[in-house]
Amino acid sequence: MQLLNNSRGNYRFLKGISPYSAGVIADPGYEIIHATLQRPVPIFNDAISLISQYLKDFGRPVQAICAMELRIPEPLSFDGFKSFNVQYRSLLADADLLLDDINPVARTNISQQKFPFDSAMIYAFSYTMPRSDPGLPASFVVSGAGDIKDQADLSPGSIVRPDDTSEEALKEKASVVLEEMQRRLHHLQTSWDAVTSIDIYSVRNILPLLQDNTFGMIGQNIRQGLHWYYSLPPISGLEFEMDVRGVNKDIMVAF
Repeated sequence: MQLLNNSRGNYRFLKGISPYSAGVIADPGYEIIHATLQRPVPIFNDAISLISQYLKDFGRPVQAICAMELRIPEPLSFDGFKSFNVQYRSLLADADLLLDDINPVARTNISQQKFPFDSAMIYAFSYTMPRSDPGLPASFVVSGAGDIKDQADLSPGSIVRPDDTSEEALKEKASVVLEEMQRRLHHLQTSWDAVTSIDIYSVRNILPLLQDNTFGMIGQNIRQGLHWYYSLPPISGLEFEMDVRGVNKDIMVAF
């Protein structure tokens, strides 16, 4: 995986695919702040403009946006997901967030299964700011990854144990996703020890995974717990998604 520079945003990113990067890490002298919206806003209805104005108040450019967390009403077909991604990427391009036609912005996109939204929403976003404390560790966000064998192959043939929701299948799905998280952490030049939030998106019972060694690679950082969202990945047929981040500031924002 290539770790590329985005000097306009003051972060580096792992080159991913057209709609999103695989992860981001703040440049020296900067930190990533994770902001959850008290009231999520429609992604295709001036959401970027609202975030841009928020950042402007802190003297930051729109290019400081380094990660997005989206919520969609229901999982999409592979073709529907590709169409959504075209529309989403166009939104980022219009906001001048792309870098030489490469998308540096990380992303998680899931479908909540309790009180789902009526349209695609921005649930949270991350942005860079000058670091307030030089002694703080580097902050980062790893994009969400679902249970597919090759994250660049968005096709039915890439699903891990398709149409199988048994306990053993779920363990295999989770293991593939965990390995992808570890791979991205490695290429971001960080580790599980630096993670401050572990998010899991699934409607399946993950307790057996916690009781055996499925999450073993996380190590002692599992002590801080997991955030389990009763939700599904954005593509129909997927059952398990994760993202992780390591930030020093997690805040709530109201527009």
